Amino acid sequence: MSAIDFGRPTRILRLFDGRVTMRVDMRVMALVGIMLAIALVVTLLALASGEYPVALPDVLAALTGQADGRIHMVVVEWRLPRSLLAVILGAALGMSGAVFQSLTRNPLGSPDVIGFNSGAYTGALIAIIVFSGNYYQIAGAALLGGVLTALAVYALAWRRGVQGFRLIIVGIGMSAMLTSLNTWLMLRAKLEVAMAAAVWGAGSLNGLGLDKLWPTLVVLGILMPLVLILGRPMKQLEMGDDAARALGIRAEPVRLSLLVLGVALTATATAVAGPISFVALAAPQIARRVTGAAGVALLPSAAMGALLLAVADFLAQRAFAPTQLPVGVVTVSIGGLYFVWLLMREARRQ
Repeated sequence: MSAIDFGRPTRILRLFDGRVTMRVDMRVMALVGIMLAIALVVTLLALASGEYPVALPDVLAALTGQADGRIHMVVVEWRLPRSLLAVILGAALGMSGAVFQSLTRNPLGSPDVIGFNSGAYTGALIAIIVFSGNYYQIAGAALLGGVLTALAVYALAWRRGVQGFRLIIVGIGMSAMLTSLNTWLMLRAKLEVAMAAAVWGAGSLNGLGLDKLWPTLVVLGILMPLVLILGRPMKQLEMGDDAARALGIRAEPVRLSLLVLGVALTATATAVAGPISFVALAAPQIARRVTGAAGVALLPSAAMGALLLAVADFLAQRAFAPTQLPVGVVTVSIGGLYFVWLLMREARRQ
């Protein structure tokens, strides 16, 4: 079914026998496709480059199972999991950032700023330093730490409802306390354990293989559709709780569900690769400007997040080759400049 919305072509999608409907802006979807196409090009370049360069035709042959054993091993077994994780984790971070910026109605409202990354890092540090956990125990602890931090921030920010500015302020305070705890844990750890934790804490895709890719695809394959289903109520919440209730939206249950799902997306990315900063902060705002949308949107934010992290990981691999940087170092370097620009822009609007 097609429609015209304010002069822009849209299409109504009906899912689950009409129980879920989505209005899709075709221009926005075209731009999402372009962003994903650029991310695909960057991914192919990443698969082709490295200490053992592979020609693009051989990369395509490896991906279709027609290359010889050595090229298949380099492209599919060594490089492909990292490149795919960059795309899907970037998409998860971008979507999470869109959720929090919508809930707080503030471009600074991202998991980086509110402190949920710090909570996930705290959980991972406890698993690494206190319990000497394996990879999956560390991942589970990071996920648990992020969710518990979100619930604590939500509870502390509650005053007959949760307002966006209060959530940000409480989150910043929680982040400061957790950062102090993380520093104390690092200082108390043995040197070799602290070094391993510091490497993980930089946010890195180095060394991730197929054994990390499949569980991540399963988890995000559950979380991201759930967030998309709540996309319409999320936009209605932006009009205010009273207006949302008038439209039949249960404001606080929907807000809490979005909060938990948004944190789960961020915590999953943190559990897999460590804390990767600024993608969740920057992707929704860049996507908003690219698409010309009135507010942040889930799919464009996810596509921009995928593109940003794919580019950042390519730079992390190739900028100082043969040395490979943690991707978190690249995102912090670029994101720091963006954060300063965003703060200056918000200050001029006051």
